[in-house]
Amino acid sequence: MRFRNKNIHSFAATIGFFDGVHRGHRFLIDCLKEEARQRGLASMVVTFGNHPRQVLCPDWHPQLLSTPEEKEELLRQTAIDRLVFLPFDAAMSQLTARQFMEQVLRDQLGVRLLLTGYDNHFGHRSTESETKCEGFADYQAYGRELGIEVIAAEAFTEGTLRYSSSLVRRLLAEGDVEAVRNCLGRPYSLTGSVVHGEQIGRKIGFPTANIEVSHPYKIIPRNGVYAVAVHITPSTHHPSPLRGVMNIGHRPTFDGHRTTLEVHILDFDGDLYGQTITVSFLQRLRDERHFDSPADLIRQMQQDVAGISLPL
Repeated sequence: MRFRNKNIHSFAATIGFFDGVHRGHRFLIDCLKEEARQRGLASMVVTFGNHPRQVLCPDWHPQLLSTPEEKEELLRQTAIDRLVFLPFDAAMSQLTARQFMEQVLRDQLGVRLLLTGYDNHFGHRSTESETKCEGFADYQAYGRELGIEVIAAEAFTEGTLRYSSSLVRRLLAEGDVEAVRNCLGRPYSLTGSVVHGEQIGRKIGFPTANIEVSHPYKIIPRNGVYAVAVHITPSTHHPSPLRGVMNIGHRPTFDGHRTTLEVHILDFDGDLYGQTITVSFLQRLRDERHFDSPADLIRQMQQDVAGISLPL
């Protein structure tokens, strides 16, 4: 990386899990880069590959908006000077906020400025009183002792809406993928391999690719029918995304009992078995429902295709 007119050994940093790298996260990182520029420091984002709560509660499984690989790519796109993935383990979980600031941020990473998000908290709290009192003022006090300037960023809001990863998760649970697209600044996507299904779609004239999502903790949107953009990997023959209609659900017309993810790709004829595809959600078309006959389902699917109104 190039650090023009910057102290490459001293950093302005922010720390967080950054799940989804939504617009609120990118606002925070933009603030960080500006604060770093003003002080002649390099910018650094510190994050984790695994969710800290998985170490504290081994039976807990996160619901992720982005896989570690997706998060890394999205964070690198922000043009920060350095990205650090810390391995959160049992030893790190026992560090107090002051110890973390001293041993990790200052001594290991060379942090001289720490920009905290509006709701950011870190460090082990061993007593109830520490849980109640430790916060931004404490981080500032520790920083004065350690030579780290600590400042707070404002939350990124539009009107009364405050962006957060929990908001995006709630919107996905509701199937509101257009609102999710606004929060993320891009469509929400799932990546997986194409596996063999029961070929019901092919029998009724709408062949589908059955997707097995690659990451076990990636959030699946609410059951229903969606307009999607499909990216095929490798993209030698189809470098541009293709239009598609995706059904998430149990296929009630055919008495299905397990959740499947099936996408019908428009204007495509080929063998995708074993290939990796990424599906980006553009528009929710309708709920999944039972039809009295395959013919009724076919008519509805034709209407679904005609109802796609958003560009890729």
